[in-house]
Amino acid sequence: MVDIDYIGFDLHKERIVYCAKAVDGTVREEASVVAERGRLQRWAAGRPRPWVGAMEATLFTGWVYDTLKPYALELEVAHPALLRAIVAAKKKNDALDAAMLSDLLRCNLLPRCYIAPPQIREMRRVLRYRNLLVRLAVQMKNKIAGLLLETGVRYERRRLHRKRYFQELLTELKEVPESVRDLLRLSRSQFEAFQMAQARLLRGLEWDPRLRERVERLQTIPAVGSVLSLTWALEVGEVSRFRSLRQAISYCGLCSGQRSSAGKEKRGPISKQRNAHLQTVLVEVAKMAPAWDPVLAEVHARELERGHRNRATLAVARKLVAYLLAVDRRQTGFVRSSPSGS
Repeated sequence: MVDIDYIGFDLHKERIVYCAKAVDGTVREEASVVAERGRLQRWAAGRPRPWVGAMEATLFTGWVYDTLKPYALELEVAHPALLRAIVAAKKKNDALDAAMLSDLLRCNLLPRCYIAPPQIREMRRVLRYRNLLVRLAVQMKNKIAGLLLETGVRYERRRLHRKRYFQELLTELKEVPESVRDLLRLSRSQFEAFQMAQARLLRGLEWDPRLRERVERLQTIPAVGSVLSLTWALEVGEVSRFRSLRQAISYCGLCSGQRSSAGKEKRGPISKQRNAHLQTVLVEVAKMAPAWDPVLAEVHARELERGHRNRATLAVARKLVAYLLAVDRRQTGFVRSSPSGS
């Protein structure tokens, strides 16, 4: 039988605390290593015995995982929310956290979470940065409108952010302080810069050869455009990790929390344990999708008859997830199944 170390890592910006245990739980080593790639590689290469490791998902996990992965027999990442639910203690410090991860790994109780391949994480980072630029552009649009409202300027809301109309509006501002005109010009320039940058990032992802075929296939689904197809591909990663449609819907945050005890079941609000990036895009698309597809329009109308617009939107979003999952699994374009009996 091979003698293996079970190592738990507690990650921080400056240092990584670790605890190595034998299979029987005996502590073999407790120490820390500087959080630098070179130091980590030398530490991992110099281990006296084969080892398996576990760490919690944090902001720093990606690069640490990629650095240590080639040296470990196995390397796992723990789901932070499930980890807190399993282990709760009055006393908490870095050494105890590392030892706890080592014990959970040793006893096969670690709540593992999915780690996407490095190339997917790289492109996902770009897409999320593009989403940040979109939010900043919206903030600049709101600031422009707010400055005009503060100074009593009347404007056409639908045309405000068109370039020609905005320039004409600036020339007509007479009773507005010069500082406001300067802020309007600055806000407009920032808005245009954010718009250009986010469009450039989006085009780069659309034409990336690692994604292009998959994205084009997903866009054969009615109402699915470049943003949703890219978000699905990069946030989901490998679609094979979803065992069922229900699991995919839960991951997207389109179902409510459930509490069941003594034969009684209660449904709460939409669960906060979800992929927020994917949920946001799906909900926004679901608001417009009924105008693009009669089947989605029928789903929306059926739920709307019950008198709840938000539930109707969620029903459309869940239908979109079913389409996306089916196309991604089959790796063929979207084909609507014929109704039974036709």
